[in-house]
Amino acid sequence: MKKTFFETIRVINAEAQHLEYHQKRYEKVLKSLGIKEFKSLKEYIKPPSLALYRCRVVYSAKSIDVEFHKYKKREIKSLKLVYDDKILYTYKSTSREHLDKLFEQRCQSDDVLIVKDSLITDTTIANVAFFRDGLWYSPKEPLLCGTTRARLIDEGKIVLKDIRVDELALYSGLALMNAMIDFDIIALENIKDIIC
Repeated sequence: MKKTFFETIRVINAEAQHLEYHQKRYEKVLKSLGIKEFKSLKEYIKPPSLALYRCRVVYSAKSIDVEFHKYKKREIKSLKLVYDDKILYTYKSTSREHLDKLFEQRCQSDDVLIVKDSLITDTTIANVAFFRDGLWYSPKEPLLCGTTRARLIDEGKIVLKDIRVDELALYSGLALMNAMIDFDIIALENIKDIIC
């Protein structure tokens, strides 16, 4: 069975947002598959109209498919802590069965916050950042190095730090990051009401 990967790209009025970060990750994955030559993702992104789209680029070593979907934000107001020391999701793969099984453990929450080896990692769809003493901190070891996270690191807007599950009470705020929601602050003062 061939391995397939994907990029989710925010497209506003026919303009792909922060494409250089998606291109960099796309090339890194292809290089890991032994591919040495690749085209620019821009050549494949032809939005159907002027609107806000979620562009999904699904690719493998030998193929690439592009889909556009009108975007509707999924509201996340609560996260359940789930523990899994074996999960690996280094590349943005279409094989998400492990993540889906963790998501099923959310109970009444909107998503899960995954803990690996006592450290906070990600939700099933986003990187995370926690607010403390005027700074936003993001886990040093996420499951997936997201493109928005990479950009915010480059811009100096988030600081990398190991965030231990038993230290969550030290933080007051929580934000989610991905290509579609950018940096979405879901709590600034009541983190204990968001995470269960």
